[in-house]
Amino acid sequence: MFSGLVILMAYLIGSISFAVVVSKLMGLPDPHSYGSGNPGATNVLRTGSKAAAVLTLLGDAAKGYLAVILARALVGVDIDSWVLPAVAVAAFIGHLFPVFHGFKGGKGVATALGILLAINWVLGLTTLSTWLIVAVFLRYSSLAALISALFAPVYFVFLFGIQPMAMAILLMSALLIWRHRSNIKNLLNGTEGRLGKKK
Repeated sequence: MFSGLVILMAYLIGSISFAVVVSKLMGLPDPHSYGSGNPGATNVLRTGSKAAAVLTLLGDAAKGYLAVILARALVGVDIDSWVLPAVAVAAFIGHLFPVFHGFKGGKGVATALGILLAINWVLGLTTLSTWLIVAVFLRYSSLAALISALFAPVYFVFLFGIQPMAMAILLMSALLIWRHRSNIKNLLNGTEGRLGKKK
């Protein structure tokens, strides 16, 4: 029963949309009301406030990290238990479908990174490095996220073998890819915006 409460706590932590919170605190418009309508750092950057975008990115990553770290502290679980994978998925789903914001969440890239870093720092940094390499050379943030999502479960299995957490990361990757379906369409059509390029 206590494990169930910890999983619920993870979902509630994940449901805090820092794009919305930071925008309100800094007097910026609701991120659902402009650009892509996605409450994430990339869309917040469209307001012209780099500080707000950075705070959104850090906040979304931190909540994923915090959910996993708190679960470990409260329940004493590790990556080979069923509770920690459930916590990771709950926090991620909280970001995608936040109860505090009408279930209109982001795409989950920063939150997924925070979760991976909390699971294992090598796993997190390896996945982040994949994002950076793709983003720097190809200049597509969405493509970098998609490729990182594909490789994250592979990295985990390589480091720790097949276990419940591998299935959780695979599920998060599938959800992240699904949330990027419009970006995938734009990439295929050649209309996806590049990093550093103003529309």
